[in-house]
Amino acid sequence: MTRSASLTAWEPEDAAFWAATGRRVATRNMWTSVFAEHVGFSVWSLWSVLVLFMTPKAGFALSQGDKFLLVSLVTLVGALVRPAYAYAVTRFGGRTWTTASALALLVPVILATAMMGDPHAPLGAFMACAAVSGLGGGSFAASTTNINFFFPDRAKGRALGINAGGGNLGVATVQLLGLAVIAVAGTSHPRALTVIYLPLLAAAAICGYALMDNLPGMRTGGATYTRALRDRHCWTISLLYIGTFGSFIGYSFAFGLVLQNDFGRSPLQAAGLTFIGPLLGSLTRPAGGALADRFGAARITMTAFTGLAAGTAVAIGASVAHSLPLFTVAFVALFALSGLGNGSTYAMIGAPYAAGAERAIAGGADPTAARLRARRQAGAVIAFAGTVGGLGGVAINLAFRQSYLHAHNARPALAGFLAYYAACAAITVLAGRRQAVATTVPARAAA
Repeated sequence: MTRSASLTAWEPEDAAFWAATGRRVATRNMWTSVFAEHVGFSVWSLWSVLVLFMTPKAGFALSQGDKFLLVSLVTLVGALVRPAYAYAVTRFGGRTWTTASALALLVPVILATAMMGDPHAPLGAFMACAAVSGLGGGSFAASTTNINFFFPDRAKGRALGINAGGGNLGVATVQLLGLAVIAVAGTSHPRALTVIYLPLLAAAAICGYALMDNLPGMRTGGATYTRALRDRHCWTISLLYIGTFGSFIGYSFAFGLVLQNDFGRSPLQAAGLTFIGPLLGSLTRPAGGALADRFGAARITMTAFTGLAAGTAVAIGASVAHSLPLFTVAFVALFALSGLGNGSTYAMIGAPYAAGAERAIAGGADPTAARLRARRQAGAVIAFAGTVGGLGGVAINLAFRQSYLHAHNARPALAGFLAYYAACAAITVLAGRRQAVATTVPARAAA
């Protein structure tokens, strides 16, 4: 059954509405959005695998620095388009934008298919092609903003965790498919990977059109985004998201290249390891959201950053000892912890705005309008935090590039990451204390 019109009303905080209608509709939209986001993330991550094919044996003349620059550009574009994607889904609706954005991603996949058949093309041509693939990174902001409107505050941690975790799995999927292609056809057939995504994108567009809905009241004006930029909570979340999502996406693009550079792994050997980390990081993201709902978002985020710092220290030690098994275990742990932190950090976003809405309602404000304003404000913060977090992935790849240019190994970059995780742990403690005060709701508001 297709949907030709928007839903006429949406009240997820109304328990009776949620039980009778809301949960079913929201869940259908969430899983459809997850599928489309998953494919979009795969397109965004496509070049993390394609660079493994770009070997001298296959006719490519790109240096390791060129490859890090290539994946940095993809990450950068994917981060910068996120505010536009978040706004577009509120302007056009989840059903409309999911369908259109899935069809648009056919362009970078077709271009990548053409470019990988020409190993002697200049670096600039490869960079232009990869930049268009960055549009896949915007799918996260659109999907998360959309799902934020569908679910009540009491269920957002789990819903946003599933939504984002399912999207993040696209990284592991494309890397696993890349492994299969290299194992079966070798490094001389990269286009066997890219063409897989042509029917998948068509399927995502069809499912979005057939199974999703456009919500009423989603349109978010510029003033909401301006308020988000002036909001200290927005920038706190953004700094933390650099450490969690920035680590996840940055390491996803860089892990295979690090294995090749530091440990002399072949493309097949590198591809055989790279998908494990993103897979675990994607699976732990919903767990981070669910644990945040149960034990408190700041507490879980603090645990994640403490673990990230410890795991990075182990990775540095493994690099010094040139121990591939220990380095791999440490890096996989970093992925898992970044996923956990991704889920718990996002669970921190809506709490102060939801509490503010309840205080406004206690003061006589219209409940529907107050809660809708809170969802819009949280959606704006999601857009900006996703952008800044994605830029963290750019910083990680550029840090690795400089580390190899000057020290010929990854250790200086890892030392910088360790320091940032320690800083994020301290920021989380302060943010948790402020949020505990900000989210205190008068008893009659919570009744």
